[in-house]
Amino acid sequence: MREETALLVGLRVTSRPAPRAQSSENEPISPEESIEELAALAATAGAHVAEASIQTRPRVDPATLVGSGKVEELKAKILFHDATTVIFDRELTPTQQRNLEKALEVKVLDRTQLILDIFARRARTREGQLQVELAQLNYLLPRLTGHGAAMSRLGGGIGTRGPGETKLETDRRRIHQRIQAIERDLERVRSGRATQRRQRQAVPLATLALVGYTNAGKSTLFNRLTGAGVLADAKMFATLDPTVRHITLPSKRRALVSDTVGFIRNLPTTLVRAFRATLEEVVEAELLLHVVDASSPEAAHYTSHVLATLNEIGAAETPRILVLNKSDLLGGAPDTAALARRILGDPEHQPAAYAAISAATGAGFEELLQKIDNVLALDPVSPAVFRFSTADGAPLHLLHEHAQVTSVRYDENGCEVRALVPESLKRRLRPYLFAIPR
Repeated sequence: MREETALLVGLRVTSRPAPRAQSSENEPISPEESIEELAALAATAGAHVAEASIQTRPRVDPATLVGSGKVEELKAKILFHDATTVIFDRELTPTQQRNLEKALEVKVLDRTQLILDIFARRARTREGQLQVELAQLNYLLPRLTGHGAAMSRLGGGIGTRGPGETKLETDRRRIHQRIQAIERDLERVRSGRATQRRQRQAVPLATLALVGYTNAGKSTLFNRLTGAGVLADAKMFATLDPTVRHITLPSKRRALVSDTVGFIRNLPTTLVRAFRATLEEVVEAELLLHVVDASSPEAAHYTSHVLATLNEIGAAETPRILVLNKSDLLGGAPDTAALARRILGDPEHQPAAYAAISAATGAGFEELLQKIDNVLALDPVSPAVFRFSTADGAPLHLLHEHAQVTSVRYDENGCEVRALVPESLKRRLRPYLFAIPR
């Protein structure tokens, strides 16, 4: 299949205050920066971007988003470039998509459809594939009426992967049935993942999660930390399915590290909901490694977005280390403190530590490991009393295996156990915690 030629279209609404030239990380991204990111997404999806343009309007046009004049201009550009696809840097309403496809007579996609397509390409595990399909169906459902040419396309290409795009007869009832079936399958898969997590937690090891904007270098760092063979390339969303591996710290302690999907601005809400399992790895972690592409001029914006996302999923209070990656591209030895201040500004929650590294070359790697070792709690031991029923054999065995049991008292309902317990194990056995001895 030949490479698709795409035109990109952004929108600047002048009725809103425009970002200042010297904007802080908390201000909105400019249309120029946003369309650059859209171009990277299009390239990841396999398209050749022939041209990108930004339409300036006082308000959004309800019929075509960009107005009839821009639509006529796009018609000429489609003929000039022999373009097959037009991608808009905003989510289109069903009416806008229908009108644009009718007027332009080529495939019309929006930012959400493009991201969904990339996720459909990247998902490798059964869970990931189910999550993507669920997100696609939830996106398609309100667009069944008048979806236009997209519903009659049987060929391949960007935006045509996944359910609904290859079945002309799909109706609301069948989509609802499929959504329900996928949700049941996902619950079974999530139950299996929860069992795996409990098995990991049975051995009291610290857990770390890599987070960061997409293409910040998380997977390259993950591979260097763990020796895993996770896909790492320059395309966005190179890693989609969560992966967990062991690492050994300088103190000889072992820890678990998980690599997670990269964050991005305007990530479709359907995907945020669907990828709950990936986000659970972040929420459950005891330490976050927030990986930032320090060489990017948009590092402050990206960092602000990641911090906002962490707040949304309930991980804002988790200790984190700011990992300033790609420091080899900065030239010379970077002033780590100054670089961190420039990228962070003055956020409400400062990181526990920061380190400048190059995941590609290994520079700063040993310093990062030492900082991880320093930030992670030493797992202090303290006395505690637990109450187990006769059916709680597994947690009772876990306590005997990893704590110093000092006394056991049995009665008709079970047993009461006094022990000297590491803090990490105490957290995992919290449901059985009876009292703190005096």
